[in-house]
Amino acid sequence: MHAGHAGLPFTEALPRLRAFLINPLQRIRSKRLGCRRARLSTDCIAGHFARRLACQLPVLAATLAFGLILWLGPTTRLQIASAQALDESAAPLQIEIGVLSHRGDRVTQLQWGPTADYLTQALPRHCFRILPLAFDEVEGAVARGRIHFLLANPAMYVDLEVRHRISRIATMRNGSGEQARNRFGGVIFSRVDRGDISRLSDLRGKRVLAVDPHSLGGFLMQLEVLRRAGIEAPRSLAALDFAGIHDAVVLAVRDGRADVGMVRTDILERMANQGAIRLSDFRVLAPRTMAEFPLLLSTPLYPEWPFSTLQSTPSWLAQQVAVALLQMPPDEPAALAGGYSGWSVPLDYQPVHQLLQALHRPPYDQPEAFTLGDALQRYWPGVLLGVLALLLLLVLTGRLQALNARLNRAKSRLEQSQELILNSVAEGIYGVDLCGRTTFVNKAAEQITGWDRHQLIGCNQHQVLHRQHRGSAIQGADEDCPVYATFRDQRSRFVDDDLFWRRDGSSFPVEYSTTPIRDERGKTVGSVVVFRDTTERREAAARIQRLQTEQARVARLSTLGEMASGIAHELNQPLTAISTNARASIRLIEDSRCNMECCSQVMAKIADQAERAGEIIRHIRRFVRKEDPVTAPVAVVDLFDTVQVLLQQEARQHAVEIQCEIDPAVDLVLVQRTQIEQVILNLARNAIEAMAETHGPHRLRLMAHPSQTQRLGQEPGRPCGDIIVRIEDSGPGIADTIQGRLFEPFTTTKARGLGLGLSISAGIVETHGGKLMLSETEAGACFEFSLPVAEGQSRPKHKESQAHEY
Repeated sequence: MHAGHAGLPFTEALPRLRAFLINPLQRIRSKRLGCRRARLSTDCIAGHFARRLACQLPVLAATLAFGLILWLGPTTRLQIASAQALDESAAPLQIEIGVLSHRGDRVTQLQWGPTADYLTQALPRHCFRILPLAFDEVEGAVARGRIHFLLANPAMYVDLEVRHRISRIATMRNGSGEQARNRFGGVIFSRVDRGDISRLSDLRGKRVLAVDPHSLGGFLMQLEVLRRAGIEAPRSLAALDFAGIHDAVVLAVRDGRADVGMVRTDILERMANQGAIRLSDFRVLAPRTMAEFPLLLSTPLYPEWPFSTLQSTPSWLAQQVAVALLQMPPDEPAALAGGYSGWSVPLDYQPVHQLLQALHRPPYDQPEAFTLGDALQRYWPGVLLGVLALLLLLVLTGRLQALNARLNRAKSRLEQSQELILNSVAEGIYGVDLCGRTTFVNKAAEQITGWDRHQLIGCNQHQVLHRQHRGSAIQGADEDCPVYATFRDQRSRFVDDDLFWRRDGSSFPVEYSTTPIRDERGKTVGSVVVFRDTTERREAAARIQRLQTEQARVARLSTLGEMASGIAHELNQPLTAISTNARASIRLIEDSRCNMECCSQVMAKIADQAERAGEIIRHIRRFVRKEDPVTAPVAVVDLFDTVQVLLQQEARQHAVEIQCEIDPAVDLVLVQRTQIEQVILNLARNAIEAMAETHGPHRLRLMAHPSQTQRLGQEPGRPCGDIIVRIEDSGPGIADTIQGRLFEPFTTTKARGLGLGLSISAGIVETHGGKLMLSETEAGACFEFSLPVAEGQSRPKHKESQAHEY
């Protein structure tokens, strides 16, 4: 039997009733005798309960008698002892009492805060607190366990009793003195000056304002009255709105913002006593009078608000709270502040159940049972069509089974064809599900990895094939695997450099692509990986790189051979100066005309010329040696200095002025020094040779500045991207017919040139991430390329612009 229809079942009511009566007896004995273990006679206890409950319903007499019988039993004394021990050892607890805030949070705190203080004094080891809850917050607070007890209207209690198994432990006695009552109703009212609204039938086409769809006294009671009067809400109304609190409904009707209002009983009286309204301004529709109910009323009466406990609240705590509430005297300050006169044992809420059933409101919002006979009687044409459709379905089912057999055979052939296609591909292919397990493998994957198909299928592919990534010294995590990332974000990926592992434990370089696999609904169910062993290709690339490096070195030696006469002349000058100064010193010494100051000056000149010769030799040695393939930070000014030293004699011979223009923001670049010096030297020599064929002033400009896109976002004085190197001359320029294939091998404009210099230079620049280009200029030719900046490193500042003429 449902607890909300006829009370709790006997097996549940027995321990609750026993606890309900034991704790009050325990407190009475403590007060009467001054000692917790003193005995109290059965007659005294019965007399006390008779005086306390004489005003309650007659059904309580049977309840008290049953409780006294239980108190006489031996198990009762054990329960009292357990409760005492628990009460003495329990730590202070924060107890939340959720209260339906039907008149606003401030009013709720003022009305019910003293009740929480009363319970805190009655249960010293507990601290009770009021938590105001709006209509739409009550169920959430109960479901999440934010509160231990609940005080709400009976409709919400009945709903929560079914949904969340809350239980009532007391019913409020509203009012005070002789007007104390534990039942309430609803009021339908309008302004007294509205002559067009005097009966319920006048509500059609009017604006009605209620409290909340879940409010029992502020909407549901009145809704049932309207239903019985033949008024369908909200269809028959002009508008049906909800204000959230009772006071707002009354004020809205008073101010003319609504035609008719719905609130619970005693709201109009309380607001009138507070001076907020005058009762004479309002008219009650469908008024009812009852001898023991002096308040304005439009609906039948229903039980007052119950004080309920949640299923998660300890039973001993609920028992103590119930006893404390039932012992509250009518003149208790908490009762006076709350506008009530204490609490009674829980009433029967069957009328509330019947009301909710009639309105089809939770928990009775489910449709009524519809039997097979009702269906046949009401829908016999449809049943007949259903039988015919069933017969047709049986015929179609046989046809579908035949088609399904054909589809299975076609599927088998398709799978065989798919397997043949997979096995005919030279690349390794395997599938992975969402858990990382291998689902299929082709023959090529078996041959490349050394694993058999039955060994791979069902195993974690990351741990078997892909357990360590390129450049990682430890085992890679599953989260870092691109294969897993593919079916997580559903994006295809291509990895051009990674490691796979063979069965014998050796690794090999691979490039692979991974693509998500989707089912017929478009949901990702895994990914397919296609990989290729790149060992031979990488070895070939390494051989090509070695050959290119050697080719570049041969080109440097060839260039140096072509410049041999000029370099010899450059070395001859300091050597001649050294020899001349040394012989002069000898003659001075032999003629005894030498002093220390004179010898010091001559020796200094000899040392300067020796350092000049040594610098030339160092540049030549660095230029012709085999370069280290590792890039390193190099100053741009040092690159230009090397080129100037090697081109001094050739520039002087052809009357070419070499100008170095370096932006102050340019510092270090990350390059292979020898290769970049070779590029600059090759471009500069080509420019000098081109200018030697023309008349007029010859000028060669070596420039370096940050890229234009970088200058916009860089910090002042520091580049943060690429450095642009430009070699510009004032020669005849490049013919239009050759510009398109200028950087192709064996393309040259020189009579005795091989056409490899620009091709080699372009390859060197590309290995540094740049591109050698022929740019526009007013006269002559201009080549430019970009070099990466060596970030985080710097060297002393150099001059902004240098110019040399030879």
